[in-house]
Amino acid sequence: MSLPEVHLVCGTRPQAVRLAPVAMAMREAGLVTPVLVAGGRYPAMVGQTFAAFGLAPDVTLRVERGAGSRSELRTEMIRRLDALWTERPPAAALVQGDTTTSLAGALAACWRRIPVAHLEAGVRSGDLGSSFPEEADRRLIAQVTALHLTPTPHAAMNLLDEDIATGDVLITGNTVVDAALAIARRRLPFENPEIAAARAAASGRRLVVVAVHRRESWGAPLDRVLAAVRRLVERYADIDVILPTHPNPAVRAQVHAGIGGVERVTITGPLPYPDLSRLLSEAYLVLTDSADVQQEAPSFGVPALVLREAVETDGSLRAGCARLLGSDTELIVEQASALLDSRVRRDATTAGGNPYGDGLAARRVAQAVAALLGLADHPEPMPALESPAAAYGASF
Repeated sequence: MSLPEVHLVCGTRPQAVRLAPVAMAMREAGLVTPVLVAGGRYPAMVGQTFAAFGLAPDVTLRVERGAGSRSELRTEMIRRLDALWTERPPAAALVQGDTTTSLAGALAACWRRIPVAHLEAGVRSGDLGSSFPEEADRRLIAQVTALHLTPTPHAAMNLLDEDIATGDVLITGNTVVDAALAIARRRLPFENPEIAAARAAASGRRLVVVAVHRRESWGAPLDRVLAAVRRLVERYADIDVILPTHPNPAVRAQVHAGIGGVERVTITGPLPYPDLSRLLSEAYLVLTDSADVQQEAPSFGVPALVLREAVETDGSLRAGCARLLGSDTELIVEQASALLDSRVRRDATTAGGNPYGDGLAARRVAQAVAALLGLADHPEPMPALESPAAAYGASF
């Protein structure tokens, strides 16, 4: 007798990173059959990311694109998913985060009476105008979700404050921690030749990773960040900087104009996930506007300076392993220098471990989804955390 299918809907590389450990945990538990459904704007990139985990999409939904608007993409994804689930209805659908694909999957499943499980539920900015349209999308997904899988206790409290039933909420941790630790543990050689060369020539210098990708950082904010990075490199002769850029040609041009040719700065294009995970595991400090990197870095005992004015995922800020700075050049230089000047101060920021998980989130998610279908007992929520970096075996 075949096991009930659970369809994991994925449209972006960050989603693939978070869903891959869940698919593997579901297969290991043997209670349901995970089906990876790739769609959205970049299904090829999704497939490449799954490949890093030894996985491949089971279903790829080719979306016809015209104007390229969010409404067009969402409408087309709903149509494609509805057609898929008409012929192959799953026992449940799992969506992640707050993308256009996530809301399309949640709505299509709801209309087909398919239970929805929401991974990384309960994240809130508190402002519908902040990071639009993600805040609206995540709130809408919550309205049709049967099982809310939250990354932190604060996210769970957000849902309870919105009158979501306690029994429908589980604190799992974030599966991005599972993914980062699993990939970094393998110590794969760098795929990007520029990074491989830079790390081979590092001669013991400390690594600073700068990952600034968000659209609101483009233009003047990015110029201020680049100015700060240039000053840090001039001030500290014992640091190397690796800066992966956004694929947008204008952003790449801005980065090269601002810091290209500076000694001990390596500028690359977007990185394969294993390369990024290994860099984070070797970094002394991270400067980023990426929520993903902000959540992954503490897994390796690496503090993050967050180059945004506001964030939705503030667990690392509350835990002290990240600091919210915005794009002010002077403040970035000041705070980065404080950590570069004192190893004790730097290590103290992450001494409490990663608030986003203990590396076991995917197992909890797999068991919780099976419990939703009446196939397992409900798992215990994520306990107080030990440092995942210690479990990984890194010495910081």
